[in-house]
This record gives sequence, structure tokens and C-alpha cells, in this order.
Amino acid sequence: MISRSAENEHDRRSFLRAAGVAGLGTVGAVALSGAGTESAFADETSDSTDRAVLNFALNLEYLEAQFYSYAYWGEGLDSGDLTGSGTQGKVTGGRKVKFKTKAIKEYAREIAMDERNHVKFLRSALDGKQVSQPAIDLKTSFTAAARAAGLIKNNQTFDPFANENNFLLGAFIFEDVGVTAYKGAAPLITNKTYLEAAAGILAVEAYHAGIVRSALYRKGLFTEVRKISNVRDAVDGSSDDDQSIKSGSHANIVPTDSNSIAYSRSAANVLNVVYLTPAQTSKGGFFPAGVNGPIRTSNNNNGAS
Repeated sequence: MISRSAENEHDRRSFLRAAGVAGLGTVGAVALSGAGTESAFADETSDSTDRAVLNFALNLEYLEAQFYSYAYWGEGLDSGDLTGSGTQGKVTGGRKVKFKTKAIKEYAREIAMDERNHVKFLRSALDGKQVSQPAIDLKTSFTAAARAAGLIKNNQTFDPFANENNFLLGAFIFEDVGVTAYKGAAPLITNKTYLEAAAGILAVEAYHAGIVRSALYRKGLFTEVRKISNVRDAVDGSSDDDQSIKSGSHANIVPTDSNSIAYSRSAANVLNVVYLTPAQTSKGGFFPAGVNGPIRTSNNNNGAS
């Protein structure tokens, strides 16, 4: 469905949207009728809005930190870094990757350390008002995404910890999303100290994304990356902003607009990606019970064109 070579990128992504990205609902996305997402912050003061944004970011950092920690060390975050408000959940899946390339193993170590530090920093910045880690699925979620992308058949599974190629493809799902999430959240932060910190984290996430995209390019995994990019773009709204690592015959390591500026995702559209659904929902995908905090509902992007 995705790999029909006669179509261009826009056609393929539009087709995925019209088809409802079949298969993604299998990981637990539950549609919410009548739940509005126009303003997740309508009843918030400036301070609580900042906390809501930082806590939303913390959910994403939990996910990334756990993914990379398991990949490099074979174990997750310390129990003391998981507590807070909301229901604390466990991690399903995850194991140590048997890296063959020294450079990629070193990349994994550095990114894992950065993401663990981001968790600690955000928890400290929230000063006791942080959310706990929600339930995280690092197993069936990847299989659902890989099936929808056409990387595997419907009777196969995808394990991002099986080898370094799979690890890089799994990392690609997260890294671009993190960059666009922080850029989209920046205008919502009023506290200059928080804003500066968020900008610093955005820069680090952009470095990570560049590392992962460069490694995938050197591996020549162009078809696989394009398919993942198509699925992300199919679930997160009507725009075709998401970009692969190759444009025509040239490298496309940095995904930007015509002014070479990175694009943004709203919090709701970020949730469409991590919940793995174009529907309006409060849980699914990598967060089977949803994220913690006031920002937890994705957009209804079904039928977007």
C-alpha cells in the first residue's frame, strides 16, 4: 500500500490518511467522542501553563530515556526518577542491543546519558510538581508502527533491540518528533528561565536527530526511513512536513521548510504520533494508558487531506 512507486510522497501519505492508517489501532488507541483539544491551557495560569508544558515534555523524555537506556545498558531508569503525580506505570519490552559498529554504540551511550539527564533536569525544574512515568510500551508499539509502515508483514514482529539497524529505525521514530515538539511548545512558555532550558534541550534533541539521520543515511536505509516518515505524516495532520533522509539524489539530513527552518508540531499532533493513531484519543501506542498531566489528548486527523 505504501510502497507503490508510481505515486509521489504526497499521494502516498494522503492515501494512508484516507485508509485510516490501518493496523495502528491494534495497540490500544481509544477514540474520545466530543473531547475538545482547541486549548489544552484555557483554564491555566501562566505558571501552571509552563508546568503543563514541561510535564508534557517530561513524558516524552521518559519514553526516550527508557528506550536508549535499555538499548545501551539493558536496564531502565532508576526507580527514584519515576515518581510523581498521576499513575506510575512500568516499561514493557526493552533489552540490550548487540551493537556491531563502535561509533553507533558510542552514539547510543551518549544519547542515553543525555536523555537520562533531561529526565532529571525536568523533574528538578518542576520542583515536586512533576508527573510520574506513565506505562511505556517498547514492544507491541514498534510492531504496530512497522506493520503500518510496510516494514514487515502483518504476521511478523519488529524488535528495535534485535540489531543496530532496527535500533536506528526505532530511534528515528522518536528523534524528529522530539525536535518538533519542543519547537512547537516554545511559544507557550512564559518563564524565561524555563524557555532558555527548553531551547537548550531542543538543541540537544536536534543534535540527536542529526546523528540518527546521518547513521541511517550511511547505512543506506532510505526505503525504510521513507516509510516511517510517511506513517508519521499520515497520523499527525493534513500537512506533509515530515521528511525522509534523502531528497531526490541528495542527502536530506536536516528536515526544514523552504527557509531552512525546522517545523513544529502541536502537543496534540505529537500525541497522534506517539499514540500511533490519526484519531482523537487519550492513550495508545507507546503510552498504552496515556501520558500523565493535563495535556493528554491527540487531534482527530482522520480523513485529513
